[in-house]
Amino acid sequence: MSSTETNTTNDSAAPGTVAVIGAHGKVARLAIPRLAEQGYEVIGVIRNPDHAGDVEADGATPAVLDIQEADEAVIEDLLRSRGVDTLVWSAGAGGGSPERTWAIDRDAAIRSMDAAAKAGVRHYVMVSYFGAGPDHGVDEDNSFYPYAQAKTEADAHLESSGLNFTLLRPSRLTLEEATGKIDASSTTAKETSRDNVAAMIAASVAHGPAADAAPLNRVIEFNDGETPIEDVFSA
Repeated sequence: MSSTETNTTNDSAAPGTVAVIGAHGKVARLAIPRLAEQGYEVIGVIRNPDHAGDVEADGATPAVLDIQEADEAVIEDLLRSRGVDTLVWSAGAGGGSPERTWAIDRDAAIRSMDAAAKAGVRHYVMVSYFGAGPDHGVDEDNSFYPYAQAKTEADAHLESSGLNFTLLRPSRLTLEEATGKIDASSTTAKETSRDNVAAMIAASVAHGPAADAAPLNRVIEFNDGETPIEDVFSA
């Protein structure tokens, strides 16, 4: 399988290239304009070519690729050919069948990580969920279990991948406007706006790994709160 891209005019002074997988999702469509405003060249990876116009209007160059079906080599080729520095995973089955959840939220995500490592991507930003991990506590007979376990396994693979990573774990998503402030210290999931998650993605990219610094391995579990997002990354 190959990818189809629609080129837009790029700023030659862009600080880097960011690929966003799941670019037509609600969080991604809020994050892409922020990334573009920060000066990044953004590649918006989408499954449905009908969404290309929306993604382009958001500020990204669309790349049509069915992430569920694409093998590792195809993903690697896309990342390498576009010189991607940072890969943002904001895709998901969206409450579909368990089979589709496993296929996208775990298997495709893992393939993208392995492809990113081979393509020389410097930073991988994963959007997960508050509570993911081996102690997520969701019973196997619960309808939420496939998602909880798929995200847990994907997150674990990222943490052992050797990639520089930022693992974002937002709590229950709302439609409120971004406050630009979060709480990254609570052990209890409450809620956060999709717009704040988008702001966290943009800040994660801006605070990527320095060439001469130690490996970047960040896990940030958060609700809306009172700490400015910039302070979270500057601390």
